[in-house]
Amino acid sequence: MEKVMRRMPIEKLQKIAEVVKTIGHPLRIEIIEVLRTYPSLTVSEIQEKMRSEVEQSLLSHHLIKMKDKGVLISKKNGSQVLYALRVQDFIRLLECMESCSCHF
Repeated sequence: MEKVMRRMPIEKLQKIAEVVKTIGHPLRIEIIEVLRTYPSLTVSEIQEKMRSEVEQSLLSHHLIKMKDKGVLISKKNGSQVLYALRVQDFIRLLECMESCSCHF
């Protein structure tokens, strides 16, 4: 007997595609990696912990884009803004990609 796979609704497929497009940049993946270790950081702190050399203005642009698309959340703490992953699922996604048997 053939197993029938359940198909996702088109709306869910579109949302998944949007998230994948949003995180599909090396700097954005590195931001997720940093926030995996340090759950809540300012732009300056993220910049210090990244291995890539990146201007703070460019980093801020990526953070805002990720926040606008629902990947990150932000919280004002005095004059600073703290960024964090909206859901821990992005960490699991990153771990899954790391352990993928594909040759990246």
